[in-house]
Amino acid sequence: EPWLLTIAPGPAHPERVQPRRRLSSACSASGMIGGVATGTSPLTRAAGYTAAMVALVYAAVSVYWALGGQALLSTVGGRVEELGLRGGAGAVVVGLLAAGVKLAGAALAVALVHPAGRRLPQRPLWGLAAVASGLLILYGGVLVVTGALVLLGAINPAGPVDRTALRWHVLVWDAWFLLWGLLLGLTVLSHRRD
Repeated sequence: EPWLLTIAPGPAHPERVQPRRRLSSACSASGMIGGVATGTSPLTRAAGYTAAMVALVYAAVSVYWALGGQALLSTVGGRVEELGLRGGAGAVVVGLLAAGVKLAGAALAVALVHPAGRRLPQRPLWGLAAVASGLLILYGGVLVVTGALVLLGAINPAGPVDRTALRWHVLVWDAWFLLWGLLLGLTVLSHRRD
């Protein structure tokens, strides 16, 4: 690695020469930011920060609905739509709890890839991320596949189906959980290779 010699004058030793590392572009590409090793590759950081953004946007939607917003509420259907339309304390509590869980998921994703996250116990952190990823993939994946099979006519539910809400779940809401889980999983898997 390249070293620079710089003169660092001081009152006691005006002639002192100190070595100083130079940050090269190779360092930043190999997991160095500002001369500090991040321990993560660019792929791991990109997946982690993207997972955090997906979670943050999803949390914002939950907060919007919790505070009485009704845009796109009809695309959710079922009890969530009824609760949102009815409003009141119940809707606020449920919406803010959902947003809180999503914000915690965003914080987890950032902790995986941000240098400050290295202050946390690493095994539990990465273990929690692996479990969260698995649950998100399972939840989103099962709902996307099941919903798609209903829309395609391969599964015929006993009761009525809100096809508009189901399309939104398959293409947006449940797919969003699936995407979040896949990004979190990519973060974990690519970290294992770092």
